[in-house]
Amino acid sequence: MPVEYMGDRHHSLSEGIAGQMETELQSFLRDWPADRSLSESTLMSYERDLRHFIRFAADAGISAPEQVQKHHMARYWLTLRQEGRKNASLSRYRVSLRAFFRYLMDKQRVTADPTADMDAPKPDSPPPRILTAVQVELLLASPDPAEPSGLRDSAILETMYATGIRVSELIALDLEHVHVSLGFIRCSANAKERIVPIGRAASASLEAYLQSGRERLLRDNSEEQAVFINRRGERMTRQGLWKIVKKHAALASIEGDLTPHSLRHSFAAHLLENGADVRAVQEMMGHAGLAATQKYVHLTKSRMKEVYERSHPRAR
Repeated sequence: MPVEYMGDRHHSLSEGIAGQMETELQSFLRDWPADRSLSESTLMSYERDLRHFIRFAADAGISAPEQVQKHHMARYWLTLRQEGRKNASLSRYRVSLRAFFRYLMDKQRVTADPTADMDAPKPDSPPPRILTAVQVELLLASPDPAEPSGLRDSAILETMYATGIRVSELIALDLEHVHVSLGFIRCSANAKERIVPIGRAASASLEAYLQSGRERLLRDNSEEQAVFINRRGERMTRQGLWKIVKKHAALASIEGDLTPHSLRHSFAAHLLENGADVRAVQEMMGHAGLAATQKYVHLTKSRMKEVYERSHPRAR
């Protein structure tokens, strides 16, 4: 049995909206859920989205569904974006429109589906997780230097925070890529090599691991060239690295979802917060374009504003 939908179905549409579009909408709302057991909230969402489209269509001089062409949908999509709709909302509009025109196709009310080539928008990406300076210190102090795995974990965390290196780049490091005495490492991404400086703390941690920890983890695998190895003496995997970061985040009582990439984000944000040149950070991060680095500039400005409003006595 179809859901009895109350919404604003009986309200008059804005001036210029064609009666045929309204008629088809009413048919859709009556018939479509009967075949698919849609909830009332889903049906309300469909009606709200489709009424928005019908108003757009009326303003474009469209009086019937068969007049809607692909270029109309493209223009409507642009309108939604100009209205500031988030990707999650755009995905919902796409579902509603595609359901409506599939229904019209099934009923042979239209001969072509103008929504057929509508691409699904990418999901909205959450803002990157940036650690505070205190959280970084707690995380870096977590590994136990008395254990070879602790020396390794310390070197991993220090190197990630000191260089902003990607996970794939870190696990690909070979001994020949690390130049502790000169204070830099060579890493590659997409067949491009870059030189990244490392500070004193990361250099000391790497040196301690290479001199005292790595040999004890190698076992009999003396030919292994990977810098970071697991307990079997083999090259560290992505999964193994993720487990190490999560383990020490828990030991440091850092709440929330912390990933290896969080250290990369924190590296960039903390450099920019302390006055580093954005193009220098871009080069160290290995970003192909400046836009990828600029997001950290915006993020640090937002963080500065939050700190100001929270801390300054006359900001509230």
